[in-house]
Amino acid sequence: MATRAYWSGRIRLALVSIPVEVFPATKSTSRISFNQIHEPTGKRIRYEKVVPGVGPVDAADIVKGYEVEKNKYVLLTDEEIDDVKLEAKKSIDLSQFVDEGAIDDVYFDRPFYVVPSEEDEDAAEAYLVLRDALKKTKKIGLGQLVVRGQGSIVAIKPYGKGLLMETLRYADEIRKPEEFFDSVPSKKVDADLVSLAEELIEKKAGEFQPEKFKDTYTAALRELIKAKEEKRPPREIEEAPPVSNVINLMDALKRSVGRAGADKEADEPRSSGSAGKAKSTGKTSARKTKSAKTKGAKTAKKASRRKAA
Repeated sequence: MATRAYWSGRIRLALVSIPVEVFPATKSTSRISFNQIHEPTGKRIRYEKVVPGVGPVDAADIVKGYEVEKNKYVLLTDEEIDDVKLEAKKSIDLSQFVDEGAIDDVYFDRPFYVVPSEEDEDAAEAYLVLRDALKKTKKIGLGQLVVRGQGSIVAIKPYGKGLLMETLRYADEIRKPEEFFDSVPSKKVDADLVSLAEELIEKKAGEFQPEKFKDTYTAALRELIKAKEEKRPPREIEEAPPVSNVINLMDALKRSVGRAGADKEADEPRSSGSAGKAKSTGKTSARKTKSAKTKGAKTAKKASRRKAA
């Protein structure tokens, strides 16, 4: 496997020990990162590690420090940190199991693929047993892991042919939603507005297809970089047209529902032949009937007003 393992160790389920390797499920190579450049010379800016009043220092003289008071630090060497004996550094002990969907989304951090270790011949069987047991019970296994000086809760669950591990944030890392949502008004919303919003959501509902979402911003940046390199104007990147400024919410929802319906019909294949004509004729006659009823109702109202006058 070409990708370097993020962590290697064992998943423990009571007395069962499964040698595994953990790999990042995401990649950041598609993202654009910039360097800081000195414009007059075109050279990259470098940063030196300096001590005020001392100047540049050697890397060998640098240790980690934790600030306990203002300008007062407890110093720790890498060896001292590595000597901290924690079982979580070498294994993930599945100490609890919860139902699928029992964990609030705000706790999830990063996904990783878990595979059986290729160095252990017996790893695959125990790995498959754990995967199938989690599938059948519809449970997620919880444990703890320490990697690169960072401790995390981890959730392990079946994913395709294998297992997916997601790091979770600790409770004290999550801000309380009340801090932000207390300002949200608690007034009752117009039922007609909600109904229109529901209709709009239903019209746009479908399966999640991540390949349909394109990173147009990164594409535009890449085109700008390439254009500057080739000394030409950048080509325009196709994107959705800007939304018109509609002030009235009811009007905006009505127009959105109509547009969503039109978009959905455009995506569906049009029927041909007699069946298509029959549908078209049916719609036309229905419109005419509705129009006639509306005109008749208006005429009746006018007549009743004349009599009353």
